[in-house]
Amino acid sequence: MNTPFATIPDDGTPLRVIVVGAGGMGRAWLRTVESSPLVELAGIVDLDLTVAAGAAAWLGRPDLPVGAGTAQLASDVGAQAVINVTVPAAHHPVTTEALAVGLPVLGEKPVASTVAQGLSLAAAAELHGQLFMVSQSRRYNRHLFSAKGLSSSLGSVGIVSAEFFKAPHFGGFRDAMDHPLLLDMAIHQFDMARFLLDADPVSVFCEEYNPSWSWYRGDAGSTAIFEMTGGGRFVFTGSWCSPGQETSWNASWRISGEHGTVLWDGDNEPVSSVPASGDALNADDLNPENPGQEIAGSLRDFVAAVRTGSTPMGRVHQNIMSLAMVEAAILSASTGVRVSVDSLLEDSYQQAILAERDPAVLEVLKSWTSVRSVLTGESVALG
Repeated sequence: MNTPFATIPDDGTPLRVIVVGAGGMGRAWLRTVESSPLVELAGIVDLDLTVAAGAAAWLGRPDLPVGAGTAQLASDVGAQAVINVTVPAAHHPVTTEALAVGLPVLGEKPVASTVAQGLSLAAAAELHGQLFMVSQSRRYNRHLFSAKGLSSSLGSVGIVSAEFFKAPHFGGFRDAMDHPLLLDMAIHQFDMARFLLDADPVSVFCEEYNPSWSWYRGDAGSTAIFEMTGGGRFVFTGSWCSPGQETSWNASWRISGEHGTVLWDGDNEPVSSVPASGDALNADDLNPENPGQEIAGSLRDFVAAVRTGSTPMGRVHQNIMSLAMVEAAILSASTGVRVSVDSLLEDSYQQAILAERDPAVLEVLKSWTSVRSVLTGESVALG
């Protein structure tokens, strides 16, 4: 997608931002924003002003402006961008409001509650000429970049697999979710697989299950096999109720190609079965521009994009494909059949058109001739 977005040239001062959402993840973002020289925290938005004020005091800035409305506080404090750390159900209305008043947005994953809402946000970003980037924070990991660099020596890569086994006792909403693993966690690994393969999903067959000892109401285990563009396969196997010998939160990875294999345990340097030619490569050789770490990396990428017009990882159009992998996997598990991602995108597109209440956004949506081509610039036959 090549639709340009407005930039804010670097004038030597930090980008003024407001953070929307002052819960647990909101505080993590507040801490990251405060420690970055690239941005200046201008205010905090939360529907509960007491929570917003409490977050400001926790940050050591009790006089920081707070408010309950994104556009209003942004105007009051002269903010130049918005960081949306609300719950998924609020992603669409908050981001829509910010884009409509001419503010670029960096949002927490997922892009929205549904692919249909994500398509609406992509159209809104086009309409208003603003950047909307989703913080897919686990992409920002130097070891992941190194694994991708090492895989370039494998020749044609045909199989990428990720194993994820953890046993967190969260309590609260996750324990009651219908699809806790796929909805709340697997999007990270699905998105990382897209990065490693430089490919997007074509179809998926998925099975969900819940071990007898699980403390989750919904299925805490899943296995999904994705066909990706280019013919490769991504296989995900995971569980959120498997204590002992747990994997990294990033999962444990195998990248298999015609000449060998790269292994990455999710936490340390990856290793390759293909000997390095000449001097041994290190992470800096494979990735001379360190991507940064997790949400700090997302923030740096966002600011660079806003300042220069560069395309960041996680731009809304491309990132929708990661949420589409989640929805397609859930649909496959629910129906017991292989699901075409293009079919899911088309169904979501029709839902987006029916649900859209902004006539100008609706006009943009209706101008699209192919959802996949709009999101990725490519097309594949329906599978």
